[in-house]
Amino acid sequence: MIAAVLFALVLAAAAALTFAIRARNMQYWLWGYLTRRRPPRPEGTVHVLFCFVDHFEPNWGRVDMDTQRHRVDRWCNEYRAMASRHRDADGCMPQHSFFYPEEEYVEEHLDKLAALCADGYGEIEIHLHHDNDTPENFVATMDRFNRLLHEKHSALPRDPVTGQLRFAFIHGNWCLDNSRADGRWCGIDNELILLRELGCYADFTLPSAPSDTQTRLSNAIYYATDDPHAPKSHDTGVPMRVGGTPSGDLLIIQGPLGLNWKERRFGIVPRIENSDVRRGCPPSQSRVDQWVRTGIHVEGRPEWVFVKVHTHGTQERDMDTLLGKPVDDMHTYLESTYNDGRNYALHYVTAREMYNIAKAAEAGMTGDPGRYRDYELPRPGVTRVPESAEARVVS
Repeated sequence: MIAAVLFALVLAAAAALTFAIRARNMQYWLWGYLTRRRPPRPEGTVHVLFCFVDHFEPNWGRVDMDTQRHRVDRWCNEYRAMASRHRDADGCMPQHSFFYPEEEYVEEHLDKLAALCADGYGEIEIHLHHDNDTPENFVATMDRFNRLLHEKHSALPRDPVTGQLRFAFIHGNWCLDNSRADGRWCGIDNELILLRELGCYADFTLPSAPSDTQTRLSNAIYYATDDPHAPKSHDTGVPMRVGGTPSGDLLIIQGPLGLNWKERRFGIVPRIENSDVRRGCPPSQSRVDQWVRTGIHVEGRPEWVFVKVHTHGTQERDMDTLLGKPVDDMHTYLESTYNDGRNYALHYVTAREMYNIAKAAEAGMTGDPGRYRDYELPRPGVTRVPESAEARVVS
């Protein structure tokens, strides 16, 4: 009798656990997360590369132009004031990467963001929402937007070898490579190939949990190979490593994903740590610590820790967090805890700079990663002759 009762309790607990996992779509990534190899303990100074990417949508909620202007103006004014109070180990202010949606293009909004970025507060990249799209329309849309951002707003670098415009990408609704289970909000199974051909140097969409678009592979920087006849080809891939060579179709740079046991729901259930920053999930000190401890790195260079967090910056409910005390305090904590010059050094980087530093690690560069912010792709508007690998080495 007792055994039967215990068996029933175990079955009930297992059913409840399964329900909880599936309710938050954790079945896509939890096993890989729990069984992943822990990052090795680095020796010497740990360099924390902090990148804040923003799904920046002034027309979120389909609002009128006055509301859009107010959102953009508030960002340009208040972010400038907040970021100016902070510096990293290189003397750089916090860098904000504005991934602007093609379908919401308004010239005056981009002019204001471009002026903010020209003053050293970040860079502009590409965001796209689309549904039931075709490869032909996708290529035409992206190519047109690339040229528009570069020619009108001085955004996006040119490849110093080929002259092609290069860009980072975030997929709207998280649906990179048609990865949503119901097939909505994309429609293209060969999206990784098309992005590579268009000049995308890396995708910054992930993590997307609790969405069902979240990949099996988490907390990684890796190359994904597209299967043009199947969705979600980036579900797994080949980790980027020191001494390795590029492979596949697209580099995927993920942010931290895991279980947050310090900020539990109802004091019991761990929250999903998906590196999202907003009012409902402010950037507490324990979250910052977890981002760093996750230890995302190029294999063979564990002392360069990549921390990429994200937000949807133009939603009014979150602006007081993103432009006010919570994020201001986050930067203060980063600078006081992870920038002592001995155990840690902090580097605020744009998406492009994070990519460049990852490529420098892949090529075997060592020491201070701040020297490699422009390693492969120059800053937008800067033209330079490509250097040889030997010339890039800083003794």
